[in-house]
Amino acid sequence: MLGENKYLHKLSLLIIFGFILLFGYISFGSFFFVKEHQISIDGEIYTNRVSQKPYIQELSNELTKGCKSNICKVQKLLDYVTNIEYKLNPTIAKSPKDTIKFGFGDCDDKSNLLISLLKINDYDVLFATVPNHIFVLIHLEDKELSDFAGLYLDGKKYYILESTAINSKIGFPFQYNIEDIETILEPFKNEKLEIDLIEYKR
Repeated sequence: MLGENKYLHKLSLLIIFGFILLFGYISFGSFFFVKEHQISIDGEIYTNRVSQKPYIQELSNELTKGCKSNICKVQKLLDYVTNIEYKLNPTIAKSPKDTIKFGFGDCDDKSNLLISLLKINDYDVLFATVPNHIFVLIHLEDKELSDFAGLYLDGKKYYILESTAINSKIGFPFQYNIEDIETILEPFKNEKLEIDLIEYKR
């Protein structure tokens, strides 16, 4: 009986220790998820789900096969994302992989996928948020785009990419007021950028 009690005591300690380790692992993972993916915007928490995993590179390579110019590559990636069905997602943003898997998403989901596809090709890309919406900004230096208006962030021109408008083009028209812009995000560093001057013009 004494031996059995010692065995049960050791087993109990092992179980308790296991739960402590599990709790620590979950807490540790949650801390880094928040640090890398969540940011406060006007009192609300925005969760980015950008990814640079191998499947993103593989998909990007497949979609841009045969393209010789940056405009071709960016437009092919934009076309792919805009033709994914738009449907409101009541939970936090889906990962790009889940947006592809389920074949639908809202502005968060589709923008996370689009910016991931662009970033893996080393394009200079950012998120812009306005009330209840998010869209992608891309810096491209190409004379073919000179007639299109863009958002100038401290003098640097970025073109709008609208992930929710089917077959939309690079340089989608800005449909808000400058004052509506809540923040400019660098999602891969999970940082809000300090921009002194934002203008919309050619």
